[in-house]
Amino acid sequence: MTNRRGTFPSTPTRRAAGLLAGLALGVALLAGCSSEGASTDCGLDACTVTFDRGVEASATILGVETKLVGAQGDQVTVEVAGEQLSLTVGQQATEVGGFAVTLDSVTDEQVKIRVSRNANG
Repeated sequence: MTNRRGTFPSTPTRRAAGLLAGLALGVALLAGCSSEGASTDCGLDACTVTFDRGVEASATILGVETKLVGAQGDQVTVEVAGEQLSLTVGQQATEVGGFAVTLDSVTDEQVKIRVSRNANG
């Protein structure tokens, strides 16, 4: 005689529990982001931060604080995880504190950077 384990279809209760867990994670991720003089667009392991120029702009994303320190021409100085970085558009990502930081764009009104978790960090 052979005992076989049956496979049971996903029950509505399990699906509802999974949905609630997913919603809770989404709310937790959103609650982990805050900004002043900046806007953020975050995924699970990367965020784009758009800083307004001419104000003290900062954002907390992925558990680290980012600040716009200054911008001149196409060179920008930002502070990420307590370290200042000088970035230019088109340069390779700069690594700091387990994150990769790139400068996406600079205009007279805004500075846009991308901060992502470093796969090796």
